[in-house]
Parts: sequence; C-alpha cells; structure tokens
Amino acid sequence: MESMLNKLKSTVTKVTADMTSTIMGNPVTREFEVGRHIASGGPGMSWRIYNGTKKSTKQEVAVFVLDKKIIDRYQKFEKDQIIDSLKKGVQQLTRLRHPRLLTVQHPLEESRDCLAFCTEPVFASLANVLGQWDNLPSPVPTDIKEYKLYDVETKYGLLQISEGLSFLHSGVKMVHGNLCTENVILNKSGAWKIMGFDFSISSSNPSDAEPKYVCKEWDPNLPPLCLPNPEYVAPEYILSVSCDVSSDMYSLGVLIHAVFNEGKPVFQVNKQDIYKSFSRQLDQILADPISDSKTVIRTLSHLSPGVLSQIPEEVREHVKMLLSVTSNVRPDADQMTKIPFFDDVGAMTLQYFDSLFQRDNLQKSQFYKSLPKVLPKLPKRVVVYRILPALTSEFVNPDMVPFVLPNVLLIAEECTKEEYVRLVLPDLTPVFKQQEPVQASNMILLIFLQKMDLLLTKTPPEDIKNSVLPMVYRAVEAPSIQIQELCLNIIPTFANLIEYPSMKNALIPRIKSACLQTSSLAVRVNSLVCLGKILEYLDKWFVIDEILPFLQQIPSREPAVLMGILGIYKCTFTHKKLGIPKEHLAAKSLPHLVSLSIDNNLNLNQFNAFMAVIKDMLSRMEAEHKTKLEQLHSMQEQQRSLNITNQLNQSEETKNTPSPATKVRDIDEIFGGTSGSAGVNGNQNGSSSTVSQPSRVSLTLEEKQRLAKEQEQAAKLRSQQPLAPQSVKSATTTPQAKDLTSSLLNNMTSLNNLALNSGTRTMPMQGGTISSTYPVAPTMGGMGTMGASNGFNSPMGFQTGGMVMAMRPAAPGLYGGMATTTSAPNFSALTQNQNQSGKPPDMSALDSLFASNKPKVSLNQMAPKPTQGTAAPSPWLNQFGTGQPSQTAPIQATPMGMTGVQGGFGMQANPFFNPQNFSQPVASSTMNTGVMKQSSSVNNDFKDLFG
Repeated sequence: MESMLNKLKSTVTKVTADMTSTIMGNPVTREFEVGRHIASGGPGMSWRIYNGTKKSTKQEVAVFVLDKKIIDRYQKFEKDQIIDSLKKGVQQLTRLRHPRLLTVQHPLEESRDCLAFCTEPVFASLANVLGQWDNLPSPVPTDIKEYKLYDVETKYGLLQISEGLSFLHSGVKMVHGNLCTENVILNKSGAWKIMGFDFSISSSNPSDAEPKYVCKEWDPNLPPLCLPNPEYVAPEYILSVSCDVSSDMYSLGVLIHAVFNEGKPVFQVNKQDIYKSFSRQLDQILADPISDSKTVIRTLSHLSPGVLSQIPEEVREHVKMLLSVTSNVRPDADQMTKIPFFDDVGAMTLQYFDSLFQRDNLQKSQFYKSLPKVLPKLPKRVVVYRILPALTSEFVNPDMVPFVLPNVLLIAEECTKEEYVRLVLPDLTPVFKQQEPVQASNMILLIFLQKMDLLLTKTPPEDIKNSVLPMVYRAVEAPSIQIQELCLNIIPTFANLIEYPSMKNALIPRIKSACLQTSSLAVRVNSLVCLGKILEYLDKWFVIDEILPFLQQIPSREPAVLMGILGIYKCTFTHKKLGIPKEHLAAKSLPHLVSLSIDNNLNLNQFNAFMAVIKDMLSRMEAEHKTKLEQLHSMQEQQRSLNITNQLNQSEETKNTPSPATKVRDIDEIFGGTSGSAGVNGNQNGSSSTVSQPSRVSLTLEEKQRLAKEQEQAAKLRSQQPLAPQSVKSATTTPQAKDLTSSLLNNMTSLNNLALNSGTRTMPMQGGTISSTYPVAPTMGGMGTMGASNGFNSPMGFQTGGMVMAMRPAAPGLYGGMATTTSAPNFSALTQNQNQSGKPPDMSALDSLFASNKPKVSLNQMAPKPTQGTAAPSPWLNQFGTGQPSQTAPIQATPMGMTGVQGGFGMQANPFFNPQNFSQPVASSTMNTGVMKQSSSVNNDFKDLFG
C-alpha cells in the first residue's frame, strides 16, 4: 500500500512539475490560472487540455497546451513544419466564429517550451469519450472513463457537426480537410464543436458560384502531425489529389461509423505505404473487389452489409452514400441536417435551445409551455448540463420568468441536493426577490408556492431563512386574494419543514393579521383552517397564550367563521400533545364557546356540534377537578394519620428514652437547677418528688462553666460515706433544772457561725414564691429527693446566710446507702429524745423565749404528731411573716425542696425548714448546688427569735 501511494505521489509530482515547467513560462499564464490536466485532442492527440480560470473575471476556461518535447525526435525543419501546421490550425479557428465551432477566448501564445491558447470550458474530445486515451493524465479521469453517449446526444452531436460543415462549406467556402474524432470537442455542456483547421483549404475563387479547392499531394515522408488522418480522408484526396466539400462529407460518414463502433473507423490504414494500404482496404470493403482501385466507380450498394451493421437503420443508407467513392453521390451538409434521423424530439429540443436568441417572446413562451412534456424523455445529464443553463439564462428577462420557472423547478426535482445547490439555487435566488412587474411577480409566487416542498427540502437552512420564507410571508400579505388563498391552502403541506422559531415569530403573526384585516370571507376561513392544520407543529403554551385569545378578537359571526373557531378549539382540546388546562376551560374557553353557540346564524347541526364540544369540555373539567380534590383529600388524610403516628411515637420515645435536654433537666432537678415551684411531701418512708421543669434557654459560657463545677461538686457528695445518725442518751430528770434557753442559743449560734464561715456565691436569681404543694417527681439512682428551689434547683432545707444543708436519710438502704452533707452541724443531739421515744418531746420550757408582743403559742403545739405523714402547719410559725429582702444582695427566697426523713433534724422536726411557713419572695438562679448567699432577712428573724 505504501509503495502504491509513493508511486502515485511521484507520478502526480512529476506531472505537476512537467506542467509547471512547461506552461509557466507561457504568456497565457499572465491572464489565466491553469488547473489540472483533464483531456487531450487535436491532430494526433497532441494538445493537452487543462481547466483554468481567467484571473480578472474568474471566468472558467480550457487551456490547450502543446509541449514541444513531443517533437524533439524530429529534425529542425520537421519541427518547424509541425509548429507551423499547428499554428495555422489555431489561428484559423480563432478567426472563425460559429456556435458549432470551438470558441477561442485567448489567441495562441508561444514560449520556448510550449504553445498555448484558451477556449470555452471543455469536457473532453470525442476521441477520449470513444476510448482513445492518448496523452491523458494517469490514471485516466473517472468521468471520461465512465462516460457513455446517449442516443439523443449522438444524434444532436452529429447534427451539430453537420451544421458546422454547412457553415464552412456554404458560409466560409472552406474545406476542413481533417474531420475526425480527434478534432471534435465536447464542451462543458455537452455540445459538439469542431476544431483542428490545420489542413483546411479555402476556395481559390470564393466569389464564384462554383468554388475551387486546391489540395496538396499526399507526401508520406512528412511527419504524421503534418498530414491529415488517413483513416478519415476521402479516397480522391489520396488517389487523385483532388478535394472539395464532398471530401468532408466522406469524413463525416467515417465519423458516424466510428461513433457507433466504439471509435473504430471503416478500415485501418498502414501509414507507411498509404497507397497500397488504401487500395487494398477499398477492395476489401467492396462486395466485388477489382484490381485497379483508381477506377473504382461503384455505389455504396455494393458495400458489405456487415460493415454498417452497428449503425442505426434509419441513417444507414445515408452513411452508405457518405462513404461512396464517387463524391457527387454523397449528400451535402445541408441535406444531412434535414434527414429524418435528426427529426428526434430530444434533438429538436436541443436545437431549438441553441437558436433561442433568434426567437421572440411569443415563440419562446409557447416553447416553454410545451417543454415539461419533453423533459422527462431526455437523459438527466442532457437536461442538467444542456437545457438547464439555457433556461436559467432567460431569468434576465422578467416577462419570461413565469414561463421558464416551472421547467427549472421540474429539473430541480431530478437533481441531487448538491447539484441543486451548485447548479440551480444561485440562479433562483434573484427570482425569489422579484416583485416587478406585478403580474409576473404574482405568477412567480403561485409557482413557488406550488413547489414549496421542493424548495424547503433541498435549499440550505440559511437560504430558506433569507430567501424562501420572506417570499412566503410576502405571499400571505399579497393584495391578491387568489394568492392569499393559495398560500394559506399550501402552507400546511410544508409546515413540518419550517423551523419552529420562524413559524412562531414570523408566519403565525402574519396569518393572524390576514385573518383580522381581510374583507374576504374566504381568506378569513382559510386562515382559520390553516391555523387548525398547523396546530400540531406548535407548542401547547404558545397555542394557549397566542392562538386561543386571538379567536376572541375575530369580529365576524358568519357560520363558516364560527365553525372554524370551533374547529381550532376542538383540535386543541382533543390533541394529545396540546390540550387545554381546566383553569383555561373554566375561565375563557367555555364562556367564549357558550356565547358563540347561541348565535342566530347557526343551524341545528352546527349548534349540536358546539354543544358536543362544550359537553366534552365540561366532562373533562369535572373529572380532572374531582380527581384533584380526591387526591388532595387523600393526601390530607394521610398527613393527618402520619401526624398522629408521629405524636404517638414521640410520646413513647419521650417516656422510654429521655432526650438529652430531658436528662439535663432531670439532673438539674436532682441537684437543684431549674426555676419553678417545688413542693415537699415528706413521708415516713422518705419518698419525695419534684415537678417537671420547663425547657431551659441556651446557657452562656460562664453558666456552662458554673454548671460543670456544680456537677463535679455533686459527684463528690455522692461519693462520700453516708452519715449514720448518732444515738444520744435521753436526758434524765435531775433535781437541778437545765437551762434549755442557753443550750438552744448556743446551738443556734454555732449554726449561724458555721453558715457565715462557709463560702458564698452571688448569682442572679429569679423571683419566685414558695409552693404550698409538693408534686411527686421520679427518683434517680434509688434516691428519693425532696427539694425547695431557689432558682437554681438547689436542694436545700432552710435558707440562711451562706448555709447549705442536706438532710441525711433515716436509713442507708432507703437512698441506696448514700447521704450527703455540706458543712452542716450535727443536730443529732436535738433529736435524740425523738429517736429514742415514740412520744413527742416536751417543749413548754421554750415558751418564755418569745416576746410579749408575739402571740403565745406553746412549743408543744408545734411538735409533730405521732402519726405518719406531713405535719400540720404550726400556728407558731405563721407569725413569722415574709422576710425583708437584703439591701446588699439581689437575692430572694426561692421555692425549696427538702428530703423527707423519719428521724433526726428533718422537716417535721424543725419548723424553720418547713417551706409552708416561709413566704419569702422566690429568687431566680441557675445554680445546681445547694450553696446560697447570705440573706439579711434570716438575721432579722434570728433577732426576733433570740433578741
């Protein structure tokens, strides 16, 4: 594979280098760009043909180049003869101008390496098409290798050659002298053109009625490029050194034979011994050959039938006459153009196109009207490359455009998209915008609208946006009602090919405007029908926001218009992609339809149609809204059930697994933290409880530090050994009375000093009142606790300056073997008698302590009852009113809870620790320990008690 690519690369490089070195020095390159090598032709296939363009105008041309290297093998004088002969041919061609002759666009230029001249664009020579590939690039171009001539091309090509000979013989009085396949060129559109006038002979007396032509004797010693092709030369030219216009007709006969026999002439000639070879070939083609070929006077009726077997029967007899050895038997060029063989519809059509410049508009219009019947019978290549250019050239004539345009669009249908864009669209673009004259413009719009599917299918999107759709918009807004109706009827057929933005922003607004502004009922109805048909290509919300509100703006109330409005509503309502929301149905659609349904112009069937749509809308609206309400009800029921379930789950979780906040509150309740009322219910078994406290606010950093210290202190208290109650021997009656007042004063003084010496803390406290109720709270760790809250949930039995007291339980087992004390004096001596005897102590000796202004209440009345339960409030204690707040500390008394004990100095034994008898204001605090600040109110009470 690599070697093949390298070989191809080297070949291309060599050819390019040869062409560059050969042509670049020629003056032709000053004005023309030379392209690739495409074909070869001329005498001996010596001319290389390149495609090219003119630098100034970008016009396409063909560049013929003769490389002088091909004649290097000849002598100097022979080279000069060859060059002179080739120059003569090009110069003669340059002087002649006729549609059947190759058109020269730049004369011959000579340089040191080559000869070159430029002509009209060329496809190839007839010899190349028939299989003679000499001097062609390697590999042979595919378009030449696969090129096959159609019958219509062959017929019309031979007709063109006949017409060219007729021009030469009759008009110029000239004999071509070397008519062969090498000198017939097919141009870009497929027309056959004559070239190669190297051996042409002009009449010696052109003014006479009978022109005379003088030819040279055949000289076999001359180079082949200095002699005509002997296989196409007439017999008299070689045998009798005479020629006239009939000699070219013989060459035409051989040419026709070659066209129908793959390029083979009638017989092969040995160019080294032309006389003997020519005579022998003549004997072979005759049915009864004779030895003296110079005296052959036979008609072509004696020609062997097998020689012309490939030639079509309708022209076979004429070819026999052309190949006659007698020149006066051969038909002339004018006669050949009139033979029935050329009366072909395709050939005549092509011939008519070539003569259009001679016709007037009436003749052209009649021809163009009948052309659509002929085009399907012609090969596509002929139509695209021969007829289409002739048609598009008529676009410069505005009056002829309506007659030419249908044929151009018919050809465009057979073209591929690439061919359409390259060959058709450039010429159609100006026609899209043509608006003058008005009558022709309207006809053009009608023609384009009928072929709109073709235009939208093959035209690129950018050209559709810039050229095609503006023409459609112009048609919708045209003043002609006929054009508007046609446009509105045709738009739905190609609506699927229009881009959605163009339809939404440009087409629909124009249709709506045409419907509202027109005075024609047909246009208004067709507008509604058009909208109804293109609804499926629109967006749902665009229809709801733009189309349906537009229906309410239509002023007329003709039955056809009303039914058109109903049709749009029905299409929108029933279409799967569109649909109308129930909100729109209820608010806009149904009210509009109901108002239209009672119009007096409607008949019974039309009214029934309205009611059927209205009922369908009502049914769907009812079903949708009912479904929505059922779903909402179901969702509400589910939400209600879910809420109940969540509440039950939360309550169970709260009971089973207290939240962290609840745990903190419980700890605070144990060690005295949250504010609130607390009660004490001291039972003989020592059980106590506290009320649940409200949730606390977030704590500051200092409060959290204080809480941590208090919890640490509480943990230390729990770790201490329980204090066992000390037994005190009961006092015996002595003859000498004991001073109980002094004993009590001493004990109380020591208690006060102990409290004053203990550490105090100052903290903000919340005011509160002592609760007279004692709700039960769950115990923690097996401890029954009863406390009075001072704002910090501090369990304490009695508020005194700086004193915190915790009662120890009656038995270690009651509180899990734990009892806590904080700097508390031993009051066991005061309760010794109570613990040793079941009867209450006698406290009548203390009655003399109180002042006379206080009501006399005996201490025996304050003693606890022998029964279990909470002791009744002592009237003696009620005389101690609310203590005065301290002037130095912003602390007030708080509700207090106290652990109930059966014996010792407990709540029942000591009236000062009974919260029911102290109605001091409650102080707010967040402390969790039992340490309290000293209160001046306590000192005042002591002064009242002890003076």
